[in-house]
Amino acid sequence: MCVFRAMSSGGATTNSGANNNATQILGGASVTHHRRRVAEQMNDPEKLDKSAGGGGGGAADQAAVQIALDHSKSDVNEEALFNNGNNMIYQHHPVVRYFLSRKRVPENWVLCVEECLLSACGALGSLASRKNIGRTVFMCLILMVVVSAFLKFSFLMGGGAAVEAGAKIARMENQILFIQNFKNNLLSNAHSAVFDSESSSGAAGQKRQMKEFPVPEIWMKPNSDNYYQCIARPRNRIRTKAATNGYILVHANGGLNQMRTGICDMVAVAKIMNATLVLPSLDHDSFWTDPSNFKDIFDWRHFIEVLKQDIEIVEKLPSKYASKNPLIKAPVSWSKASYYRGEILPLLKKHKVIKFTHTDSRLANNGLASSIQKLRCRANYKALRYTPEIEDLGKKLVERLRDEGEPFIALHLRYEKDMLAFTGCDHNLTKYEAEELRVMRYNVKHWKEKEIDSKEKRLQGGCPMSPREAALFLKAMGYPSSTKIYIVAGEIYGNNSMAALGAEYPNVYSHSTLATEEELEPFKQYQNRLAALDYIIALESDAFVYTYDGNMAKAVQGHRRFEGFRRTINPDRLEFVKLIDSLDSGSISWEEFASEVKGLHSERLGGPYLRQPGQLPRLEENFYANPFPGCVCNKDQRPGGSTSAASQR
Repeated sequence: MCVFRAMSSGGATTNSGANNNATQILGGASVTHHRRRVAEQMNDPEKLDKSAGGGGGGAADQAAVQIALDHSKSDVNEEALFNNGNNMIYQHHPVVRYFLSRKRVPENWVLCVEECLLSACGALGSLASRKNIGRTVFMCLILMVVVSAFLKFSFLMGGGAAVEAGAKIARMENQILFIQNFKNNLLSNAHSAVFDSESSSGAAGQKRQMKEFPVPEIWMKPNSDNYYQCIARPRNRIRTKAATNGYILVHANGGLNQMRTGICDMVAVAKIMNATLVLPSLDHDSFWTDPSNFKDIFDWRHFIEVLKQDIEIVEKLPSKYASKNPLIKAPVSWSKASYYRGEILPLLKKHKVIKFTHTDSRLANNGLASSIQKLRCRANYKALRYTPEIEDLGKKLVERLRDEGEPFIALHLRYEKDMLAFTGCDHNLTKYEAEELRVMRYNVKHWKEKEIDSKEKRLQGGCPMSPREAALFLKAMGYPSSTKIYIVAGEIYGNNSMAALGAEYPNVYSHSTLATEEELEPFKQYQNRLAALDYIIALESDAFVYTYDGNMAKAVQGHRRFEGFRRTINPDRLEFVKLIDSLDSGSISWEEFASEVKGLHSERLGGPYLRQPGQLPRLEENFYANPFPGCVCNKDQRPGGSTSAASQR
């Protein structure tokens, strides 16, 4: 039974007080109970006769019952009660009258729900007056539970012909689901309202509203609303049926990301020369000695399909050329289209098959036709998709990092043995470890620089950050110790090198700790496939921080710029080394250090700026690290005018 009357506006009850006649119509029951009992008597003539002739009611009782009988026989099936003291007439709502006339639901249930709804109106009045707000909201919650149970019961009792049962059940389930969702939302909002009420009892007039928590600044991406992707294929650049000038065999060299960008360049070179590209072969002799082939890492069918209107791509050479020895050629680095048209194309037409032994940086960053630049991006960001197995596991690991809805950092910590040996950096390492790196550097013949002053190299900003330096950098940038950090790298070199990072940030993960043994089993022996997993997670991270500007850093930061300039932090290693050395020596306090680090990197967050040509191609910014201009455009750009760009880097 509903008992909300005590909470109606003003707080007065209806059981006692001003008018005894009103409370004696049916032996002292309240007006609320009169409505239910008159309804019962209208369907029971014996009770009506007894009520008319019995004691205690008198003329007032007879009049009330007679009026009830008259209304029950009317066309609109109304019920009325008189309060002799107030001359008040109560009429049922049309919906209630409908349920009473259908008689598919017990009348007691209908009248009880009506009673509760009327009480709720009183409760709403109490809300408006801001009296007993916490208790009123709590009672409203109980009301919602009662109403939802009633509606569910009424749907179940509705019945119907057997042939319509399936459709009615489906409708009923949808209605019940809607009610349940509505109730859950109401409960959530009401709990918040009650909490606000209890916590601010001294300020009843203060507005109560759900609080919205903005995204903290440390996770916000730079302002880039004015920029958009612009890599659509021009209509006049769609591949024609013209015969091919020959076939290009490609041996992609280097690690995964170096091979990735090199393959994109070879797609553009094939377009420049109207050549057919054979699916590239991958490097098996680099530091990782990964035996994976193109089909093991990339979705090769998707690659061919996406680019079919740009160039022809085949799995293997046609049989007529399969036994032919190709012309072996290593293209000149940073070459423009004129080099391939003027020097390579005549050789291709003559020999029909050319094999490029290197693909890294064989095409210029700038000075190419707009259609060629767009094609490089279509190849990189649309066509080169990893195999479903790699993509699925990568997405699963991202979901695990966000299992509580919290953001995470992908930290490209390039403190790996091969990188340290190549750069000659041994800061924070033991003498034994430094000697091991030196021996490795001398054993790799194609590394030209052998004698390196590690201390001088670090002061010049030429060394990857150590795990300790990375931890202090993130802390100074404002990331709390609870932040989840995913390490985008291979095995970190040095005994106990990761201890300093783990001390500041205990929630540190890698693919080997985030994935299960069963999930990693197909990838364990293949470093390039593991690197592909890291690429996916780095791309999807809420903040990407790279501590050294290697091939993966270039590839990921460029992809994140293409995907809307996602937050990507590029530490200024030259200035940071000076600051951290000053901190270690006691020359500056932690507060001064943190303030300097934040100010130094306020415009190094991955925002849009134009890629500028340099005096030497090797020293200018890489096209794949910043595809603007070329694949990203400014909405405010006007023909013949300059493009305004943010200064954030």
